[in-house]
Amino acid sequence: MAEEQTESYLYKLEAVLEDGRLMTVIVVAKTDERAFSSAENNLLRHTIAPPKIKELSLVEKKPLGRQGVGYVVETSRFSQ
Repeated sequence: MAEEQTESYLYKLEAVLEDGRLMTVIVVAKTDERAFSSAENNLLRHTIAPPKIKELSLVEKKPLGRQGVGYVVETSRFSQ
């Protein structure tokens, strides 16, 4: 019997939608498979109409055991 993984990870995923939008999704999960499933569920809850996901990619994965672990997500630039 395989040993169950108990450590959780912080995942950063990017979703490319069919309408051209790029969404960054951050989730906590114990496995890559669960991270993808959670990301899809979060996208469904975040949008009014179910999004048509063209591509969902894992960008970064960090163990939660370290204090201060996190991500910087670059967003749109403001025009001045």
